[in-house]
This record gives sequence, structure tokens and C-alpha cells, in this order.
Amino acid sequence: MSERNVAEIDLHNLHVLDPLIGKCQQLVREVAIPYQWEVLNDRNPEAIPSHAVENFRIAAGDARGEFHGTVFQDSDVAKWLEAVAWSLCQAPNPELEKAADELIELIATAQCGDGYLNTYFILNAPRERWSNLAECHELYCAGHLIEAGVAFFQATGKRRLLEVGCRLADHVDTVFGPERDQLHGYDGHPEIELALTRLYEVTHEQRYLTLAHFFVEQRGSEPHFYDIEYEKRRQSCATESGGLPWMLKNKAYSQAHLPLSKQRTATGHAVRFVYLMTGVAHLARLRQNDQQRQTCLRLWQSMVQRKIYITGAIGSQSAGEAFSCDYDLPNDTAYAESCASIGLMMFARRMLEMELDGQYADVMERALYNTVLGSIAFDGRHYFYVNPLEMHPKTLRANGIYNHVSPVRRPWFGCACCPPNIARLFASIGHYIYTLRADALYVNLYVGNRVEMSVGGAKLRLLMNGNYPWKDEVEIAVESALPISHTLALRLPQWCSAPAASLNGERINCEPRNGYLHIHRTWRRGDRVKLLLPMQVRRVYGYPQVRNLAGKVAIERGPLVYCLEEVDNGTELHNVWLHADSQFSLVDGTGLFKGKILLQADGVRLQHTQSEEAALYHYDKVPGQLEPQRLTFIPWFSWANRGEGEMRIWINER
Repeated sequence: MSERNVAEIDLHNLHVLDPLIGKCQQLVREVAIPYQWEVLNDRNPEAIPSHAVENFRIAAGDARGEFHGTVFQDSDVAKWLEAVAWSLCQAPNPELEKAADELIELIATAQCGDGYLNTYFILNAPRERWSNLAECHELYCAGHLIEAGVAFFQATGKRRLLEVGCRLADHVDTVFGPERDQLHGYDGHPEIELALTRLYEVTHEQRYLTLAHFFVEQRGSEPHFYDIEYEKRRQSCATESGGLPWMLKNKAYSQAHLPLSKQRTATGHAVRFVYLMTGVAHLARLRQNDQQRQTCLRLWQSMVQRKIYITGAIGSQSAGEAFSCDYDLPNDTAYAESCASIGLMMFARRMLEMELDGQYADVMERALYNTVLGSIAFDGRHYFYVNPLEMHPKTLRANGIYNHVSPVRRPWFGCACCPPNIARLFASIGHYIYTLRADALYVNLYVGNRVEMSVGGAKLRLLMNGNYPWKDEVEIAVESALPISHTLALRLPQWCSAPAASLNGERINCEPRNGYLHIHRTWRRGDRVKLLLPMQVRRVYGYPQVRNLAGKVAIERGPLVYCLEEVDNGTELHNVWLHADSQFSLVDGTGLFKGKILLQADGVRLQHTQSEEAALYHYDKVPGQLEPQRLTFIPWFSWANRGEGEMRIWINER
């Protein structure tokens, strides 16, 4: 491993042309980012007031008032700024850039003289800085601000926000560390770790990498930092006497119950887990630390083998937004937070940079084309926080166990971490398409794009075309002016059983190595690689220990998971069966689904005419008659764009 072997694609030189992901990126750029700016400034009457920008105005002395929002409200602003930065790489927007510059100046004004920056503590508790790391997200907010500073510098060349981030990181470096007069702690919500590694890559300041390593290695060590700081607060009477806080009772919630080297299973709050592991994977590669690498490999396998949904979602329970035990993956009560799947993509990206194994790109693709793509509505103004795999609105309204679930996307949230996170992910999707190493360019995602990158001092220019994931052929054309000797490594997805490839019309052997087809040659302008990835409709069955899937089947085509929705198939989807031998037909979508592929197959529905006075239970047989029904399956990411209704991925099979 060598940190010099991996380079990040410059998003100025990558333009997404893809009909699906490109349209979503355009939607984020033209609709979601302006919409979110209005919400963050409390100018949208339909959305829950944010007050996030106003908090900075008050802290900067530009306004009077009190802090409002969650303790981590600053992070919404930082993620929005990061989304703006990456969007400016795609399309210059002087008006948007001016608004961002003014916001950055406001943030810089709010920063304290010693570099500290957190509006909650500046306004509410200036003497209680760094006194409750377990619960108060100070380093989490700092991390998101640092990430925004890095992004804005890379996108615009402007250093103002980067300098704010560096001053904040320098302050953190004086407060935390191994010395006697420093705090030997870490944040309850990981984020600073991955931010510091990104800051190091831009500044080459070794202190930032050392500090990230300290936070990772300190987590879970004894004596436990959470206990120490709680005792300090209790003795100073700065905390109310209400029993031991949740974060101290359940240290696994924040992955702080054991040192990472001793942890054996993915546990706790799902977003915290993948944010932490993103930082650890990046750190392991940069420092060539094999123990951290082994930790990443072990915990990745725990997650993807026993704790992940078919949609690329993680975190199955609403209590703590957390992982449950192995194989506990309920469909209707699933939490499956949007931010968790975004974090999963971040973790997968860093694992790819470290390991170069297609399995990580397979998971990244599954998360992108299902949960992440489905987290934003077709209008760009509504979002899912929670992503269930089954929906029955009538029960949802009556049963409190579903209080965390919404049958439709919402305009905003009191805890609004997801909307700006969704925006920054799609704005930066180019970072996930390719992994660029000195010896090869790895193509992870088949998102159509035009890209230019430096390879051995020369410029490699490629054009990737296709209509993925609807069509099964992808073409990569070389547009470089001069010949370049290099390797293209094309991912052969795990879902495709019979891939085929050709180079300039000549068929080539499709033997994979670690999930990629490696093609080494001197590339010249006009060279074309065609990759055929036949997208058979596949039936998917759950592992027997996943009790929620017994007797049920899910339908996939390519990377997409499909579902039944009430608007196409009627109510009582639990009374619908798919024939075990039914053949599927591909149908071109119309209207809202124009350009998308729908699926149809024969099934049956239980028709019954029972009155409300009928017996609840029957001893002879299920009452009613089975009648044929043509079933229509839509891509799951598109559900709930036509109003409220039932939905399910896993259906009965007979």
C-alpha cells in the first residue's frame, strides 16, 4: 500500500452525462440546493424552520436572538456548502457562489479568536466547551465544516473556508492528544476522523493525520473517557441529576465499548459506524497500518454478510437508529436511514482505494441505485429520512411502532442531516465512479460521463456512454490526443453471470481479477471498449435465518431492486402471490416513469368479500378465492412519487 498510488478525480474534469444519475445530479444542482438554501434561511413556510444560518448570524453579531435547533445544527450548513462546492465544479453559478462566499464570511466572523467554532456552545454555554463529547457533537460539527472547507478550496481555489477549517483543526489539536494537559477523548458521533484525513491530503500537514489516528486509537480505551468526563460534569454540577446518560449506559451505540482492534461486529448507530470506518479505512491506507486494515476488513464483512438490506440500507431498528443482531432485518419497521447508505458508499469508496476488490463497488452500487437514489423525490424538494421496504399506511397511522416511518417524502426534518447529505453525495458522485491509481484506472460505476485525468504526465480522456441501468451495454471511448500506455480495470458486477467485452470490435476474454476485467495496452484516440452486462430479471431469496423473508421473494434487474406499489396493483399487497414459474416482461415506463424500465408478471390475488362481522379466525381454509392478476413492478427507488399508498419489496411466492 502507498498513499501515492491513489489520486482523487478532479471534478472540474468530470462531467456526468448519464440519463438517470445525471438527471438526479442536475435536479440537486438546479432545485435541491436552492431549495435547501431557502429552508436553511427559514424562508420556506412549508418546511420546518431550520434557524441554522440564523445561528451563525447571531454568533457573528449580525443579529440578535437565541440559538434554535439540534445541538449539531451547524452541520446542516456545512454539508450544504460542500454540496455547493462540488456543484460549482459542474456548472459555474456566480449568484450561488456569491451567496456561499457571504455565508463563509459569516462563519469566519463567528469563529472565536482561538479557532473554536460551534454556535450552540458560543451562544448557549461558552464555558462548557468540550465538556460533553459523548453527547454534544462538537467534533462532528467541526468535521463537517473541515470537509466543506476542503471541498470549497478544491472547487473554487478560494482558501477562506479552508483557513477557517485549519484554524479549527489547529485548536482541536491543542485540546486533544496524548499529553497530560490534553483531553484523551473523542466525539460521540464520529466524523472528525474522516475530515482530518481529507484535510491532511490537501494541506500535507502531518499533525492532522496524527490527530485522526489519535482519535481512532483512543476510542474505547480504558479508563473510559465518557465516564471520566461525566464524573467531571457531575462534580462541577454542570449536569442535571437524571440518572446515567444513555451514551454511558450503551457505549456500543457510538462504537466506544471496546478499542476498534477488539471489535468483532458492526454495532451501534449505523451512521456513526460507517462514518468512523470511512475514516479508519482512509487512515489505514495513508499510514499503511495493517491492524486498522484488518479491523476494516473484519467489520465490513460483519456488516455486509449479516446486517444489510437488499436495498443497500443499514441500521434496521429505530431505537438508536442502529444495527440489531445478526439477520434481524424487518421490512416494515426498517429504519434504514438515508445518511447510513450515504456513509456506506463513503466507506466502500475508501475500501476500494485500499483493497481494489469489486465487492466494495458492488455494495456501493447497490446503495446508490436503491436507497440513496430513492431518498430524494422526483421534484428535488422532498426527502426520505427512513427507507422502509414495506409500507401499509393505514397500520402506520394507528400503530406507534411505526412512528419513525413516513409514507411519503417530507419537505424537511427537525433533525435535517439527510437532505444536505443527499445533495453533497450526488454533487460529488464523480469521486465514486473511478478509482485512479498509478498502475490502473478502476471503473467502479457505469455512470455515463466524460472525464480527463493525468496518467504518468499525460492526459487520459474517456467518454463513457450507455443507458445504464436500463440497458445492458456500456461503451468507453478513448479521446486522448496522444497514445497512453495504461490499464483500464472494468468492474464485472456480482449480479451479472455472463459478462462479455470487446475491444475495437474484437471479443476479449472476460476473466475477472478481484471483480475487475483488466485491459492493458497503449490506448489511442478512437479505441473503444464495449462491455455487455446482460440484465436478467432475477428472483432473490433470503437466508433462512432472516425470519422476515420466509416464503417471500424479491425481484432485481441489474443493480435495481423492484417493488409492488398500490397505484399499479391495488391494496392488500399481502394478499398477492407471484407464481414461482412466471416469466417477466420488460415494459417501457410512461409519464412519471418515462425512460425507466418496469416489469410485469403473472400472479394471483386473494379476493374476499368478508364483512366486518365475519370471524377473525377460520378453521377450514383461508376465506376467499384466488384470482389471476397481472403484477406490475417498479424500481423501488421511485416509489411514493405518485402519492401515499401501500408498497412492498418482498412478496409471497407460490
